[in-house]
Amino acid sequence: MERYAFSQRLLHWVIAILVLGALTVGWTLGTLGYKSVVDTFGQDMTNTLYKYHKTFGVIILGLMLVRIVLKLMLPKPAYAEPLSNFDRIASNSVHGILYVALVGMALTGWLGTGASGFPVEFFDWKLPGILSKDKETGQFLLYTLHGVFGFIITACVALHIGGALKHWLVRKDGVMGRMSLF
Repeated sequence: MERYAFSQRLLHWVIAILVLGALTVGWTLGTLGYKSVVDTFGQDMTNTLYKYHKTFGVIILGLMLVRIVLKLMLPKPAYAEPLSNFDRIASNSVHGILYVALVGMALTGWLGTGASGFPVEFFDWKLPGILSKDKETGQFLLYTLHGVFGFIITACVALHIGGALKHWLVRKDGVMGRMSLF
């Protein structure tokens, strides 16, 4: 069975876990809003949720950049059974959109957070804001574009998982083995 390089497989799964965590926290923060999150979880937990949401975003950005470099450097393994045109186009589209959306999500989060005057946190360190403080630009980047990327990523993750389950449980064509860790 042909597989992706171990580094690519490991990155896939680490990024997947981080994205699920960041999306869960992001949807919670975005749906409830700051005041309701504080009322529900308390100020200390709210600060922790924001800090680790931002930290995960920075880590995802860095890992995605590494993943893109590896994708360009390493060959894609052949499929045991060739994909249909529909499956090939769907797979390439979902992956391409997911890569762009993950990088875009992290960048709009960083840009919007800094421009809104909030700290860009990476664990306990404060990273520099990339844009000068401009509340209107920050709000647009952070709340509008960042949110749109959240919807796109959620849809792509659902399609990606659905496609993986179809190949694993219905077609049983070995596609899942290409990205399995072991």
